[in-house]
Amino acid sequence: MDFDDDIPTLSADTLAALQAFKSEEQERNEKFMKMYQQAEDDFDNREKLTIDDFKEDWQLSQFWYSDSTANTLLDALLEGATEETVICIASAPSVYAIINKRDPSTLPTKNIYLFEFDKRFELLSGKEHFGFYDYNDPNKFREDLRGKVDRLLIDPPFLEAECQKNSSETAKLLVKDVKTSKLITCTGERMTENVLKNYPGVRVTDFFPEHKNGLSNEFRCYANFDCQQWKMV
Repeated sequence: MDFDDDIPTLSADTLAALQAFKSEEQERNEKFMKMYQQAEDDFDNREKLTIDDFKEDWQLSQFWYSDSTANTLLDALLEGATEETVICIASAPSVYAIINKRDPSTLPTKNIYLFEFDKRFELLSGKEHFGFYDYNDPNKFREDLRGKVDRLLIDPPFLEAECQKNSSETAKLLVKDVKTSKLITCTGERMTENVLKNYPGVRVTDFFPEHKNGLSNEFRCYANFDCQQWKMV
């Protein structure tokens, strides 16, 4: 008996799309290998990466902010900063990536650090400005930044109470003073009660973060300060 007719086949369009996907992945991997080598040899003169060079890993709950949102959040962190201001961006690499699109002379401080679980993003910041961070271990991070951060953006990756609570514990350990340091956290609107309970002085703002590929969950921005980009409500 001949069963060949029962074997599913892919259409020409599907095969072409699959081949294009594989080619894109190969190009991405080759670019990253080149970038890692450049970073080891001369980080300052490496090819600049954008967030679009990094594929979202949904298992890590990675959803990149739109460039407009990322610019707004970075501007809020930089507003009024000086050379001595220490800024940390935790679990929001698409915001840190915007730095690569700006003229370095326009940045008021060089003390801008990225905390991330995904070590690929060391290519964005360089080793000196990168810190591995796992929200499951909220007390474990770069010791040189403990209690030294003037401005913090923290974006808990999961809309779960434990993730939100652990992220808030990290925030309290990072900032110089929970009452005077500037704090921003962005997360789903349904976590509002959790956020307001865990972050002292933080309120809902009138700024609505947006993502590049859209999300079904409505996001809100919470902060303990007003700025040109938003007002607390």
